Amino acid sequence: MTIKRVAMLTAGGYAPCLSAAVGDLIERYTEMLPDVELIGYRHGYHGVLTGSYTVFDEETRRNAGVLRNFGGSPIGNSRVKLTNAKNLVERGLVKEGENPLEVAANRLKEDGVDVLHTIGGDDTNTTAADLAAYLHEQGYELTVVGLPKTIDNDIVPIRQSLGAQTAAEQAAIFARNIIAEHGSNPRMLIVHEVMGRNCGWLTAAAARDYMTWHGQQTWLPQAGLTPERWAIHGVYVPEVQIDLDAEAARLKKVMDEIGCVNIFLSEGAGVDDIVKQLEASGQEVARDPFGHVKLDTINPGSYFAKEFGAKIEAEKTMVQKSGYFSRSAAANDTDLALIKQMCDVAVDAAQAGTPGVVGNDEERGDELRVIEFPRIAGHKAFDASQDWFQDLLRQVGQA
Repeated sequence: MTIKRVAMLTAGGYAPCLSAAVGDLIERYTEMLPDVELIGYRHGYHGVLTGSYTVFDEETRRNAGVLRNFGGSPIGNSRVKLTNAKNLVERGLVKEGENPLEVAANRLKEDGVDVLHTIGGDDTNTTAADLAAYLHEQGYELTVVGLPKTIDNDIVPIRQSLGAQTAAEQAAIFARNIIAEHGSNPRMLIVHEVMGRNCGWLTAAAARDYMTWHGQQTWLPQAGLTPERWAIHGVYVPEVQIDLDAEAARLKKVMDEIGCVNIFLSEGAGVDDIVKQLEASGQEVARDPFGHVKLDTINPGSYFAKEFGAKIEAEKTMVQKSGYFSRSAAANDTDLALIKQMCDVAVDAAQAGTPGVVGNDEERGDELRVIEFPRIAGHKAFDASQDWFQDLLRQVGQA
């Protein structure tokens, strides 16, 4: 196919891959198709609806590699669901009676976009596929090639989403300083709340990375610097049922013995139970445009800190959230290598007119390929039965 104009957008929550992915796509196109015009829609689908975009000029093309040094997204993100017309009308992004999908599709057509690269999660990428399908019905061919971005690593059937490995590493780094607070008060309970609404991968991987660091340190027990106090004593993810009473009894023994307890908690762990309690008491639970419970309004970390704190007789509790620290970091070397591989495949797919989402396909032997849109889904559960996670639970003393 003849490609004249390529558009990119980043959408949803941040992940440590967006800036690097934009930079790598610009570099790859400059190398392979230097005459193609490149644009980036500002703030994802928000920019598509409003017609707001930036043109990547020659200066940008020459220096696109700089973007790999930064987190966030140079073109910005937003949470816009094109099928939630009521929300978009309220935000002034479409008019009453307009079909947001039609508005966005027509904008892409008017802007002369031949290829659209979406860097986001399952919602972002499947919405782009819907746009392409709508345009096809209108006789306009748009090739959509997505890149998988979630710090939760929860896109079906993709083995590893971009940015997740960096986010886990950063959450572990965050935890080093937070867990140092264990000596700031006798009988201290520290809850490290990690992002992950429906998938516990990030919490598990962050705990693994932290305990790997922990095992590499030199301790000085004679001076009070003991490995036990710096260790993790509980890791809780949505995929594993939490027996609060049994865990409290176990953690109380830890508290009695060493004077502190340190927990890694996925923000989605136990949420269903918390929501049921709130709604049963007559409280309304706030939800975002996608229908997801706004986790910051129910504070899972605070809930567990309160529940465990009372049961283990903690004198002081501390809840710290690493989410924004982790998700806005620059990509690490491991992620940079994966980003480069996926961007190269994405540009090749665009040239061939092959739509889909690039990723290592778990259902095809982890082959790096363009995965068909109908097979893309979100909320892939973390497999808590994996040996490395079971070893981690044994290491922290959790059955």
